[in-house]
Amino acid sequence: MKLADWARKQGIDYKTAYRLYRSGKFPRPTEQLPTGTILVHELPTKTNNAVLYGRVSSSDQKNDLERQMQRLRDYAAIHGLKVVQEVQEVGSGLNGHRKKLLKILADPSISIIVVEHRDRLARFGAEFVSASLVAADRQLLIINQAECDDDLVQDMLDVLTSFCARLYGKRSAKNRAKRALEATKDVD
Repeated sequence: MKLADWARKQGIDYKTAYRLYRSGKFPRPTEQLPTGTILVHELPTKTNNAVLYGRVSSSDQKNDLERQMQRLRDYAAIHGLKVVQEVQEVGSGLNGHRKKLLKILADPSISIIVVEHRDRLARFGAEFVSASLVAADRQLLIINQAECDDDLVQDMLDVLTSFCARLYGKRSAKNRAKRALEATKDVD
């Protein structure tokens, strides 16, 4: 539809809509024709397509990965999600070089990404991934939110986990970080 029609439908003035377009802050995809006419494209309709994403850090945790995927399947079945793909990945949560995850994030036909814990998606920056999905009218479902509600404590745990992973290896880093955090609580 034309920009003027879209502005009228939204109840705003054409000049306001044009300023939004010129500033690059327009909330929908737009296109300017060679004649100068600005067309506003409709947003794609949201589907119920879901991808189940499971990740473990090392290959000796394959059994854990299969149990994780079964819990994701159960959650999807209970909540009526249409599972179009199941992705299992073995890789570190500390870096963003996981090809399968990047492929899922780049696919616009997927509306919902389901993970068991926030750190299964990414150790750091899961909030940014979630925000970018919301901006694209997509959703990240984390089925186990009971990890830690205090952001500062969670950030400290993530930093300690990262340091411990570098010092002691990736295998028992999370447990060592928890013990280090508990030791600081005992001192207080």
